[in-house]
Amino acid sequence: MKKKETAHSCTSCAFYSYDEEYGAYVCDVDMDEDEYIRFISDSHYACPYYRNGDDYRIVRKQM
Repeated sequence: MKKKETAHSCTSCAFYSYDEEYGAYVCDVDMDEDEYIRFISDSHYACPYYRNGDDYRIVRKQM
């Protein structure tokens, strides 16, 4: 079964970028410890820092 991406999926967030030092994708938002634990432990937690990384979203609205 294929997992459906939600609107708050990290893979579509503008802050989700590849870190060459770690060799993996990481979140560039500076969260405090409580926010991070809530984020990784609660599957229904909606990240307050989520920003859509789709650069063409605005262009599509103008067309």
